[in-house]
Amino acid sequence: MFILSNPIGYGMAATTTICVEPEVKELLRGLKIYEHESYNSVVKRLIKNAYSDEPYTEEDVKDLEIALKEIKEGKYFTHEEVWAEIERERAEKQKEKACIQ
Repeated sequence: MFILSNPIGYGMAATTTICVEPEVKELLRGLKIYEHESYNSVVKRLIKNAYSDEPYTEEDVKDLEIALKEIKEGKYFTHEEVWAEIERERAEKQKEKACIQ
């Protein structure tokens, strides 16, 4: 896996190879916000979050505990399920528009 560091000069980037276990690579892939997001962006986001200057509030901690409990109970939606629902809603709206016109 390649991680691109911050750009150097005019559009050039330094390239560094890091070795990660296959399951770590899969975890990073799962953290991508969109399909073609670079691993560099994922790692950069994780690092920024790790060094956040703002401490968690009690409410944040409670919300995280609730979220973790719900995940363990299987009460979550995958990206695929969310996108499928969005597509269903879009299709319904298109049908409604077609009926109105």
